[in-house]
Amino acid sequence: MTPINPGRFAAAILPTTAAGSDWHAVTHLTWPGVEELIGRIAEAISNEGAPQILVAILRGGAIPAVCLSHRLPLRDVRTIEITHTTDDSTNAAKTPRPLVVNPASLGDLTGRDVLIVDDVAGTGDTLAAATRLATDAGAGRVRTAVCVVNEDNWTGHLPAKATVTYIGTSTRGWTVFPWEGNHEHQH
Repeated sequence: MTPINPGRFAAAILPTTAAGSDWHAVTHLTWPGVEELIGRIAEAISNEGAPQILVAILRGGAIPAVCLSHRLPLRDVRTIEITHTTDDSTNAAKTPRPLVVNPASLGDLTGRDVLIVDDVAGTGDTLAAATRLATDAGAGRVRTAVCVVNEDNWTGHLPAKATVTYIGTSTRGWTVFPWEGNHEHQH
């Protein structure tokens, strides 16, 4: 899938600079921007065949996963809680590795076509951990989708577009989603 060029919906993505810093760019997505990203992701997924199960990475992947479930349409939406930042502040420090809470929440995925959904991919470690968990739960096919890839944080051995199945867009810096509110300490 070709990532969306932010210029196509410039009114929906508003880059700003974090207070006291000129290199930590912060992108504020609006609801129309998120809807555009999810629409493009849904279209790409439909072209390749809808999955049987969506797995939202909590917390950020919950809203995109529910939006995708309505567009595909698909009712089987599950969650997994994986955290990889120490808190919710802008440019928060990373934990040494993603922390998984209640992996059993995935249930039995034996032979199923699974799509893992998150709001943003930074290092790629959270998506990799979720993919391993889905595979361990028996998934027959695992794909991944994110609204945004933060290229400044990406540390994967391969580029994000070779690792993440569906990418809405890429940015350089932190992204604040509309459901996070207008707080300065957001993701």
